[in-house]
Amino acid sequence: MTPKVSLQNTNGVAVAAFIVCIVAGGIGTAAAERPYPVISGAVAGIYLLFAVKVVRQWEKAVKLRFGRYIGLRNPGLCFIVPVMETLSQFVDQRVRVANVSAETTLTRDTVPVNVDAIIFWMVWNAEKAILEVENYNDAITMSAQTALRESIGRHDLHQALAEREMLGEELQKILDSKTNPWGITVQSVEIRDVQIPAQLQDAMSREAQAERERRARVILGTAETEIADKFASAALTYKDNPVALHLRAMNMLYEAIKEKGSMVIVPSSAVETMGLGGTLATASLAKQQ
Repeated sequence: MTPKVSLQNTNGVAVAAFIVCIVAGGIGTAAAERPYPVISGAVAGIYLLFAVKVVRQWEKAVKLRFGRYIGLRNPGLCFIVPVMETLSQFVDQRVRVANVSAETTLTRDTVPVNVDAIIFWMVWNAEKAILEVENYNDAITMSAQTALRESIGRHDLHQALAEREMLGEELQKILDSKTNPWGITVQSVEIRDVQIPAQLQDAMSREAQAERERRARVILGTAETEIADKFASAALTYKDNPVALHLRAMNMLYEAIKEKGSMVIVPSSAVETMGLGGTLATASLAKQQ
């Protein structure tokens, strides 16, 4: 990534000043019938064309005199002395975004991953950013890529997948401590994507499916245990209460024959034990009517 440097040798204000000087010189030459006014106007116009600079609201400009740094110029009009002074580098102080990727980086549990991250940063001290580092755009990108690889190597795969916010905050602190001496602050780092090999994705999918099946079987086994406990409690109740058992049998019989066309076969031992003979006869007569 190359730095975004504005080389504004000319601008609208300087061009307008140049045209005004030429027109004024031409008018003076026509009025005086001598060439000196137009020559003077041309010289003044050329001077203003290179002397007048415009710094935009979100920028600060670097002013050099014979190659020596003499200060920054704030937004608005700025005047320099051509040849002696230059206003070459314009520093953008808006929040900027850099896309950083770490390809085929091993996690702490030796899993290769590809991680994409977005860095939001800005220049808060233009003087330091220019004087302390040659190319702060490339420095930010390379530092972020290195820090991203180091951070991934210190965490397991499940942390990189499940704790992206924590990973981004850690990267932000590492980068901010490194770039602050340059006059640059890293506001936030967002982990955009974590890609793992396709074979590992299949293995993780099978593992998750097996875990779901295990939980389903555990739940089913727990339900069977609870049902068995209820049956045991009911058996104890029916053991000492034959009337309750008789009523339960009648209820089961009613549930079985309440639908039309149903046929129930009851063992003779059950009929004799619970006295269901009269009950069956009554139910049969009721259905025929």
